[in-house]
Amino acid sequence: QISSAMEYLEKKNFIHRDLAARNCLVGENHVVKVADFGLSRLMTGDTYTAHAGAKFPIKWTAPESLAYNTFSIKSDVWAFGVLLWEIATYGMSPYPGIDLSQVYDLLEKGYRMEQPEGCPPKVYELMRACWKWNPPDRPSFAETHQAFETMF
Repeated sequence: QISSAMEYLEKKNFIHRDLAARNCLVGENHVVKVADFGLSRLMTGDTYTAHAGAKFPIKWTAPESLAYNTFSIKSDVWAFGVLLWEIATYGMSPYPGIDLSQVYDLLEKGYRMEQPEGCPPKVYELMRACWKWNPPDRPSFAETHQAFETMF
C-alpha cells in the first residue's frame, strides 16, 4: 500500500522527503496511509534543492541529498528501502550502532544494511535496489509497486 501511495505522488510530481515507518499510519482492516507531508514539495524540475542548513533524518536520507541537499523521487525511493528494512526488523532504528556522523562515509564506501533475519530474499533484493548509489539506477515507485504485486 505504501508503494502504491508513493507511486501516486510520483505521478503527481510530489516528493515526500520524510518517508519512514513513523510516518505511515495503520488503520482499520490494516489499511496503511502515508502521512506527515511537512517536508513534501511539488517538483517543477527533476530535483528540488533544499536551503543550506536544512535538517533531515540522516538515516533515511539518500546520499545525494546528504551531500548536495538535492531531492528527487529517487531520494524517496532510497527512504522506501530504509522503510522496508524498518518493517522487516519490526521497527528497529536503521544503521544500528552507527553514529549519524558516519552514515554518509559508510554508504559512499558501499556499506548497506544487512538482510534482516526472516526477511524474504526478494524483499531484500528490492531494498538493495532502492539503495543503489546512483539515483537513476533505483527503481521507480511504479516498479516497486509491481514488484510487491508479483511477490504477494
